[in-house]
Amino acid sequence: MPPLTISDHRRDSAGLLYVYPVLSRRSGGLSIGINLNPNNACNWACRYCQVPDLQRGLGPLIDLERLDVELRSLLEEIASGDFFERHGLPEDQRAIRDIALSGNGEPTSSKELPEVIALIGRILAEYDLLGNIKLVLISNGSLMRRDKVQQALAHWGELGGEIWFKLDSATTEGMAAINLIQMTPQTVLENLKAAATLCPTFIQTCVVAIRGEAPSAREQVAYRDFLQRALDEGIELAGVLIYGLARTPLQPGAEDISPVTPEVLEAYGDAARGLGLETQVHL
Repeated sequence: MPPLTISDHRRDSAGLLYVYPVLSRRSGGLSIGINLNPNNACNWACRYCQVPDLQRGLGPLIDLERLDVELRSLLEEIASGDFFERHGLPEDQRAIRDIALSGNGEPTSSKELPEVIALIGRILAEYDLLGNIKLVLISNGSLMRRDKVQQALAHWGELGGEIWFKLDSATTEGMAAINLIQMTPQTVLENLKAAATLCPTFIQTCVVAIRGEAPSAREQVAYRDFLQRALDEGIELAGVLIYGLARTPLQPGAEDISPVTPEVLEAYGDAARGLGLETQVHL
């Protein structure tokens, strides 16, 4: 297994199909990822995405028995082996921070999402981890109103899980430019409300420059206004996670994407903090 770094989130780092360990900036240490899209399929095509050979589509059928074996085997390796030593992790990172449903596409597109969440809950209870580590669903939020997704999110919330809901832009034009989708802010707001009623929900925002240009003043104002509108409509937000580009994008046109300055990231953070939202900025 290659060394773990925040700049390398390869999903096959442990030689497994569904389960992979990473060092996460936003989690602050070791995160165990669960990849429900090993077919590299997603219903979005974000320009900063690091998934190789990304294609439009949904997650494949999940081999639940294999997922069970893989998750248990990695937990066993971390608990009883020399995992941390082999990877040279400092003392303050020698613990599992979270289990993250993430991966090479949109995890809520998996037809087995309810079964996957039930499996995670059973295994973590057996290892006495349930309630002791965070459970995170990292999502673009586009499928939150589907019945099966709502069923899964209700169980996720019961297990103490949270959602990191993507909002890279709060304008139709910005979403088209960054996420390569056609969606209105109103639709995003409705999806956000559906998520936040079932689980603690954080807004997660990747801020990038396109062709050397940071998000415009109009984009930044629209972002703040969206957060304000969500609060005005009674949507409870657990917080906001702002981050920049830390890994090399692998999508067509990736040469047009570059990091923004720390000042731009902090401006987004200040806008969220100004609304009373707990906010973390990760450079």
